[in-house]
Amino acid sequence: MIWIGLILGVVLALGAGYPFMRSTLKRQTERARAAERKARDAQRMAEIGAMTGGLAHEIKNPLSTIGLNAQLLSESIGELEIDDREKGRLQRRIDSLRREADRLRDILHDFLRFAGNVRVEPAPHDLNRVVEELADFYLPQAMHQGVRLRTELAPGPLMAPIDPPHFKQALLNLVLNATQAMEPRNGSATESRPKELILRTAAAPTTPNAEASWEVHVIDTGPGIPPDVKDRLFTPYFTTKSGGSGLGLPTAKRLIDEHAGTIEVVSTPGTGSDFIVRVPRL
Repeated sequence: MIWIGLILGVVLALGAGYPFMRSTLKRQTERARAAERKARDAQRMAEIGAMTGGLAHEIKNPLSTIGLNAQLLSESIGELEIDDREKGRLQRRIDSLRREADRLRDILHDFLRFAGNVRVEPAPHDLNRVVEELADFYLPQAMHQGVRLRTELAPGPLMAPIDPPHFKQALLNLVLNATQAMEPRNGSATESRPKELILRTAAAPTTPNAEASWEVHVIDTGPGIPPDVKDRLFTPYFTTKSGGSGLGLPTAKRLIDEHAGTIEVVSTPGTGSDFIVRVPRL
C-alpha cells in the first residue's frame, strides 16, 4: 500500500506539473525559432551587403569611363571651329555631365567606405598630435573656403588608444560637415558672421560611473541644427545638403564606435554647433 501511494503521488505531481512543463517547452521552442530567424536575417543581410558592395564596384568602372570620355569631349569641343555661343552651350552640357559623374563617384566612394569592413587597431597615441596633424592637413582647404581654422589644445600629452588613420578620417568627416554648414544659404544670417572652425581637446568631465576620457570638440559658427534634424544626423542617407550622400556623419560615428568612443552634438539654432568626440584615456 505504501508503494502504491508513492506511485500515485508521483503521478499526481507529474500531472500537476504538466502545464508548467508544457509552458517551459513552448518558451524554449519560441526562443529557438527566434534565434533561427535572427541567424537567417543576419546571413541575408551579409549576402545583401556583399552584393551591394560588388554592385558599387561594378558601377565605378563605367563611371570612370564616362568621366574620361567627357574630359576628351570637352577638349575636342574646345578645338572645334564653330560659333562661340554654340561651343559654350556644348561645353556647359559636357561640364554638367562631368559634375554628375563625379558626384556619383563620390557617393559610391562614401558608400563603400561606410559598408566596408573596418579593422581598427588601437594603440597608445597622443590625441593632441593627431588633431594637430589633421589641422595641418586641412588648413589649405579651410583657407580656400574662407574659414578660419584654429586649434585649442589641452596641456599634453593626451594618451588614448586610437588608430590614427581611422580616427583622423572620423574627425575629417566632422570637419567637412562643419565647413559645409557655414556655407551661405539663401541669404542666411551666417553670411554676416565670420566663419570659424575650432578643434579643441580637453579632459571630459568626470562622473562616478563614467570611464575617464578625453574630448575632441569640432566647433563651427554655422546656423546651428534644428532639434528635428539633430535627432537624425547619424541616420544613413539623411542629409540637408544639396548633392550630399548622407554618409559622412554615419561613417564618422561608426569609426568612433570602433574606438569605444561616443559622439555628442550640442547645438542651438543661430549659434553654431559643437560635435564632441569622447575616447577613453590611457
